[in-house]
Amino acid sequence: MNTKLHTVTDASGRPIRFCMTAGQVGDYTGARALLSSLPAADWMIADRGHDADWFRDALKDKGIRHCIPGRNSRGTPVRYDKHRYKGCNRIEIMFGRLKDWRRIATLYDRCPKVFLSAVALAATVIFWL
Repeated sequence: MNTKLHTVTDASGRPIRFCMTAGQVGDYTGARALLSSLPAADWMIADRGHDADWFRDALKDKGIRHCIPGRNSRGTPVRYDKHRYKGCNRIEIMFGRLKDWRRIATLYDRCPKVFLSAVALAATVIFWL
């Protein structure tokens, strides 16, 4: 099974929303899927994989300020708050906590529905701990 998990976390790094796509699909697809269900927030911190003008405009329409570094291939550099971007490691920490569950770390389940159910269970426990 080749999958990619896209996640929205709160400021503390607790998982709020997530979706799963095929592994070869880019980050834009997951961002588009989660965009309509974004909670009210002041800031959105994302990595270079989410650097797209349409995504930045959609966040601005929702009243969310973004902190997304530009891709290296972008013609004009994009300004972003480097100090605020250091908070992006909370997402990586959350994925590390998800991988504490052996079933998720080893991709034990071959059925995507069962795998996503295991992720939902682990995310619920992580949210409350």
